Amino acid sequence: MKFYAYFFKNKKLNCIILLSILLCVYTFLCAYSYVYAVSNNISDSVFRLHVIANSDSEEDQHLKYLVRDGLIDYMNSICSNCNSKAEVIELAENNKEQFKNIALNIIHKQGYNYDVNINIGNFEFPTKTYGDISLPSGYYDALRVEIGNASGQNWWCVMFPPLCFIDVTSGIVPDDSKEDLESNLPDEEYAIISDNSNPTIKFKFKLLEFFTEKGLITAKN
Repeated sequence: MKFYAYFFKNKKLNCIILLSILLCVYTFLCAYSYVYAVSNNISDSVFRLHVIANSDSEEDQHLKYLVRDGLIDYMNSICSNCNSKAEVIELAENNKEQFKNIALNIIHKQGYNYDVNINIGNFEFPTKTYGDISLPSGYYDALRVEIGNASGQNWWCVMFPPLCFIDVTSGIVPDDSKEDLESNLPDEEYAIISDNSNPTIKFKFKLLEFFTEKGLITAKN
């Protein structure tokens, strides 16, 4: 009882506690505002490809990669001259039926009768590394390709800027693709996804992951 009486009567202690709480709230709000802005800047500059296999069987996983290769080849052929994410999305929207037909043809040639569902929208992605480029977890616009039951492992790639068109097996991001990415992102955001050696940058990257994983950064309407 004496402790509580002392606590409530001690104005200096109360002031310190109140200031500490306000400082914590202010720090949290600043961190959230920063993460929200950076996350939006990154996601607004990127359009991704998301292929989901029918199952985790070896055969279905192999089929997923064949579908992936066919779609990437086609996308590369129709948007090689695109200079913005908006152009790529428009092309993808206009060619959704063609994407489905390409996927179905590959599937049928392999002796399967799976259906394919194609969607373009804003989806949640985990952290993904492409060579020395790392995209933090978050919500990104993407072309989603669901094969059959779509209950198998996923495969992700970046369609714009084109980080997956050159060599999808080596994991090496070509310099010209990095230049495309850098030209479409503010300096701060590009540093966050490309500089894994700087402790300050790594901390900022972890902040992005934390806020997304805790559900504080959500999908766009």
